[in-house]
Amino acid sequence: MQPVPALVAESSPAAVRAKFRIAFLNATACYLLAYQLVALIYQAATVLVARRKGVPGTWNLSGVHFELGDSAWRHDMVVQVYGAGPLLALALGGLAFVVFWRRQRHRRGRGKLLLLWLILHALSAAFGGLLADTVTQSGSWYAPNWLLGGGSTWPSTVLGLLLAAGQLVLGYLAAIPFLLTQDSHTVLQFERRPQLVRATIVGPWLLGSGLLALSKLPQLSLNESLRFAILGLLLVPLALGCRQESFSQKKWTPSPTRLAWGLLGLGVHFF
Repeated sequence: MQPVPALVAESSPAAVRAKFRIAFLNATACYLLAYQLVALIYQAATVLVARRKGVPGTWNLSGVHFELGDSAWRHDMVVQVYGAGPLLALALGGLAFVVFWRRQRHRRGRGKLLLLWLILHALSAAFGGLLADTVTQSGSWYAPNWLLGGGSTWPSTVLGLLLAAGQLVLGYLAAIPFLLTQDSHTVLQFERRPQLVRATIVGPWLLGSGLLALSKLPQLSLNESLRFAILGLLLVPLALGCRQESFSQKKWTPSPTRLAWGLLGLGVHFF
């Protein structure tokens, strides 16, 4: 399929740069807000289930930490406490996808961009999170081991690698939905895809992760650092898909590229 030729008047170089700067700021705000929402729900689910099971612990910037000896954990406690966060994150991602696909994908505005970042972060929290937890042997790493292996370590290792491969596929498949979040024909034009990838995927990932990491110092854990990096399993294939997908124009009237001050304010507030 050949790239669709531009149907709008060519913008000046200065106007194009301004549009990509705004797209970068909007995407970074959505990245920050979506990450914090998913992390909050993931950790809150873990804490609530732990309290119901009578497991003492602390919840701070570095995450959730339990103060219960290994011998005191029961089989059902391990599975339910460490499985609650990933399951709720997946549920949030599924709900966001349904809302995005049925109600938002053909609408203008930044709401659909926030929904798509929620989907990406939810997938990474559940699937990529298991890979990070397997490396550090913590968190959700315990749940598959106790559910499938009776305490042995092979289930989480195998499942983590399979889910990592699945993220590569899902990231590539997310290219068209991601392009649908862009309302500007100038930003969407095929010849400007490298700029789109830098401004709306790679830039927000690097800057957003860096800001989040700085905000957690000196309590930043190896596990969370790995989660920032493992998000690349979704975003690198997404970037490749956006570069290659020839879809450039949409059938509706384009929307002016505006800075989403509300989303930016929420992102900074959560940060």
